[in-house]
Amino acid sequence: MKVALIGFGKMGKAIADVAKERGHSIVLTIDADNTTDNTVGNLQLADVAIEFTNAGTAAANLKKCIGAKVPVVCGTTGWMDELKTVEDYCRAQQGTMLYASNFSIGVNIFFEINKVLAGLMARHREYNVTLEEMHHTQKLDAPSGTAITLAESILASSDYKKRWVNTATHQTEELEIISRRIDPAPGTHSVKYSSAIDDIEITHTAHSRKGFALGAVLAAEFIADKKGVFCMADVLNINSSTDS
Repeated sequence: MKVALIGFGKMGKAIADVAKERGHSIVLTIDADNTTDNTVGNLQLADVAIEFTNAGTAAANLKKCIGAKVPVVCGTTGWMDELKTVEDYCRAQQGTMLYASNFSIGVNIFFEINKVLAGLMARHREYNVTLEEMHHTQKLDAPSGTAITLAESILASSDYKKRWVNTATHQTEELEIISRRIDPAPGTHSVKYSSAIDDIEITHTAHSRKGFALGAVLAAEFIADKKGVFCMADVLNINSSTDS
């Protein structure tokens, strides 16, 4: 498989290493120094593109790949207000895209555990639920996309938590997310239910970027011959339906 990497920072380099280990070739790398190489013609040299840039450029990069008829995987976070527009564009163009807030296999299993736990705890209002996420100091967005995904699953199950806030709170209707930026920290996410009697806590801790990189490459392998809008649950066969 020929891969185009849009974004060639630490994450992009980790993805390149994993892709090569799995027998793929990197035919294009785009970073801040060569954005003029991000052309339709160059993108079409690839079977699939993997996009890890920043919130300001992600939507435009995805639309360019979709317009070029190149399936694209995106792991950039912080641009969710544009996600639906890009997904609608992808469907209209009969293109292919996969967005995930986190590509780690472990994190995506953690997402499912969080959904189950949120459903079990929904009726027990004596427990207050909070989230905490910790990343390296170079991570610009807060809370993390992973924390937002976790929070949204909790809100979907709760009849009293109405919104998440990225600060400490004592408001019953607010779901607290605390963000910490400490080096070195590839990523830790915790969900905690606390009562006067006991606590229940689930935590996922990443030890390196390789898990994220592997998941991104697996996602690229999955969508390379497909049409539609996908997520990591499709790649991992966690659910049985896809939007294609």
